Amino acid sequence: MTNDQRPTTSLRLAWFSPLPPVRSGVAALSAEILPLLRRDFEIDAFPEAKAHDFVWRHRRAPYDLVVYHLGNAAFHDYMWAYLAAWPGLVVLHDPRLHHARARQLLNQRRFDDYRHEFWFDHPDARRDFVEYAIAGLGGPIYYFWPMLRVVMQTARAVAVHNERVAVELRASFPDVAVRSLPLGKAAVQADADDGAGVNTRQRRHARARLAIPDEAVVFAVFGKLTPEKRIGPILQALAATVGDGVSAWLLLVGDAAEYPSLQEAIAAAGIGGRIRLTGHVEDEAIPAYLAAADVCLCLRWPTALETSAAWLHCLAARRATVITDLAHLVDVPTLDPRMPAVSLAAAGLGQPRPVAVRIDLLEEADALAAAMRQLARGASLRDTLALAGYEYWATHHTIEAAAASYRRIIQEAAGRPAPSAPDLPRHVTEDYSSLMQRIAGQFGVTARLARLQNEQQRKVL
Repeated sequence: MTNDQRPTTSLRLAWFSPLPPVRSGVAALSAEILPLLRRDFEIDAFPEAKAHDFVWRHRRAPYDLVVYHLGNAAFHDYMWAYLAAWPGLVVLHDPRLHHARARQLLNQRRFDDYRHEFWFDHPDARRDFVEYAIAGLGGPIYYFWPMLRVVMQTARAVAVHNERVAVELRASFPDVAVRSLPLGKAAVQADADDGAGVNTRQRRHARARLAIPDEAVVFAVFGKLTPEKRIGPILQALAATVGDGVSAWLLLVGDAAEYPSLQEAIAAAGIGGRIRLTGHVEDEAIPAYLAAADVCLCLRWPTALETSAAWLHCLAARRATVITDLAHLVDVPTLDPRMPAVSLAAAGLGQPRPVAVRIDLLEEADALAAAMRQLARGASLRDTLALAGYEYWATHHTIEAAAASYRRIIQEAAGRPAPSAPDLPRHVTEDYSSLMQRIAGQFGVTARLARLQNEQQRKVL
């Protein structure tokens, strides 16, 4: 770090997060935001491969705050070993964490630990639900029970990416400092465009590589491909759009390893020749695929109340977007695609300016087909939404806006005391040092030394 890059405060942070080359939106966010925050704070990053160094580093020179980036993906599982022992700022990228806890505890056959943690998190739920999950019958039903209480009661502060989600958490946990901060996304780096966010040469080159006609309307899905991204309904809506005589194509850009039935779904739609499946692509290649797209389909259901980084990426690239009409997104100005075409175009000029088309889950098939037809045939509507979406991103979700919120919340969290949560499940607080203490005691080694030595080998929760 050069002299002009030295932190402007004395706060030292431990940053628990996946980092590239891990394929994760949170990893990408950390890579983008850490250089900005290091102007203000001294930060040591602790991805999973380096997490074991935290204990001795913290003992040698205590950190002022630990920042945990927590989500349902397996990349975050290692953090659970540290949350209760070293309370910090928890950034909840997925405000429902049951999938993570069930996967980790049940895969390790720690059935009693799962039972006690679920009962602690949801004392009002039927106690025998755990047997349903232990029998392997979990999955989508996990969304009904978020399993957050351990996290909320052990954190100095909690941050989420949506104010409505923050309000709900404050109501459920009134003693916890819950703050909202934008999910930032850096600007999309692209060559000079035509003034409307489209680089004609890049677009033609990308479509040529994909064997997609220049005149086609290309819908695209970005990010890890899962059934929750509503790929099945998208395929059916695309088939209906093509059946109406529209030259429409679908670009699926992302890792499909968690969607083993995807090829079957594509075959069933009967339009496989109009679908391009790329698999995982590196970050530097995404702008080219965005250039090939006209409309980005950023759907999600069921939801863990997350904010979609892929959606923000599409907004930053100035692409028209379609999102699911979810309760926590009600403040996003959107259009109903079932309005008449003339009314849709007029609504796009109103205030507040709609930034996306919304899909009603109760009428998903009809709404999605209507959206794709309207957007395929309405270039002016696509342009209007693309510009409004770009301005929405520039106002609310730039990486600089996110960094400013992080600075404020970090300062606040660092000044808050560690919470007292004496009734936590035993496996959350157990440091597994009792055997070492007994052995060390036989040689006159103090229990404290034995405990410190064992912390470096702390069993993962």
